Amino acid sequence: MIKMKKTKPTIGISLRVVTASNYDEKRDALSHDWTKFFEKLKINPLLIPNRINDITSFLDDMKICGIILSGGDNIGDNSERDKTEEKILNYSIEKKIPLIGICRGMQVINKFFGGTIKTSENSNHVGNHHSVSLLANFVSLLETENLRVNSFHNNIIKQKNLGQNLEPFAISDDNTIEGFYHSKLPIFGIMWHPEREQNHQNEKIIRKIFSGKNRKIS
Repeated sequence: MIKMKKTKPTIGISLRVVTASNYDEKRDALSHDWTKFFEKLKINPLLIPNRINDITSFLDDMKICGIILSGGDNIGDNSERDKTEEKILNYSIEKKIPLIGICRGMQVINKFFGGTIKTSENSNHVGNHHSVSLLANFVSLLETENLRVNSFHNNIIKQKNLGQNLEPFAISDDNTIEGFYHSKLPIFGIMWHPEREQNHQNEKIIRKIFSGKNRKIS
């Protein structure tokens, strides 16, 4: 009998847009840190192009079991990326596919659900590390009340800025929301970059978000 090799789950991930000045062209790009992180998680990444016309057909054909909205750049820096990630969010909602937004991706989710983004006056959120406090359900998940996370953002979300049905699960010392989840949909956001510090707790968060019936990442 031939033993079939276990298939790795496929997770789609959005891409930032960079300009190759020497060639006068725009290119989709993803940090190499994600490649290493996907390997540790035993995930097959699917890179989602920014100029694809039919997102629904593309993602349906690839049979993904989760989606990541990657970080990097600000909302409004590139309209093609903004439009693509809005389509991805709509797809996630329609198909009920788990989705997590990383840094900018979390901000995209918040704006999508009617929230707002503010500019931080606290330098602790730019190129730094700080602690976040976890709420009860995530304390039991990670077996800790606090996390030490990286921070590369000057845009912040406070409780009053949250979009509809978004609930915080991680909060920094200055009451900035560093992680949230949607109360009715499998949608999450974190403001730190798990791919840049690939520790057990970050792996556990990603695994938990993308776990579920017939789509568990082991």
